[in-house]
Amino acid sequence: MVHDRFSTLTHSYIALRKSVGWIGILLPFVLALGLFVFFDAEGTEPSISHYYHTKMGNVFVGSLCAVALFLFFYCGYDKRDDWAGNIAGFFAICVAWIPTTETDPTDLTGFVHFACAAIFFSTLAYFSIFLFTKSKKGETPTKEKLARNKIYVGCGIVMIACLLSIVLYSFVKCEGTSSSLIFWAESIALMAFGISWLTKGETIFPDVEEENANSEEE
Repeated sequence: MVHDRFSTLTHSYIALRKSVGWIGILLPFVLALGLFVFFDAEGTEPSISHYYHTKMGNVFVGSLCAVALFLFFYCGYDKRDDWAGNIAGFFAICVAWIPTTETDPTDLTGFVHFACAAIFFSTLAYFSIFLFTKSKKGETPTKEKLARNKIYVGCGIVMIACLLSIVLYSFVKCEGTSSSLIFWAESIALMAFGISWLTKGETIFPDVEEENANSEEE
């Protein structure tokens, strides 16, 4: 009975990781398509955060709050995982509840929002590159684990590259100009985040030996 309960809780936790991953991947498309299909929008907003000011604002806030809630309760191998989860969860809430400036020029609230988003993405990249790649002490990584590690690092690098491109663009763009670069950079970063967590949820390259063991036990 204890083993069955532990197995059920483990599968539930993995399912939550997958859910968080799918939220990251689908959020940009849900926001853009939702506004286009149901509210006759023309094109995308300047950034994902600008959907806060649209009729898809509740979807934007609700999705980030769901991600934040999971991150607050995320448990990893040690305290670094717990702290990273708490930090990412806190700044996800800040991104959701402290809106970006609706139109240029950016005000103080907009700068705070931008800083919170930067810390949020940086922490997610830290998760992928430094935490997800860890193995249990004394455990030899399987070939599937080594393959997953490459995905984690790749996703982390993509998130950092997207963040740097957003920062660079924000400094060089001319006031009054319109571009969807930030929206697409954020979308790619969120998709990288989602793929990383889907991989952590054993959707991609699950351990074959572990799967076989579970099948034999059932």
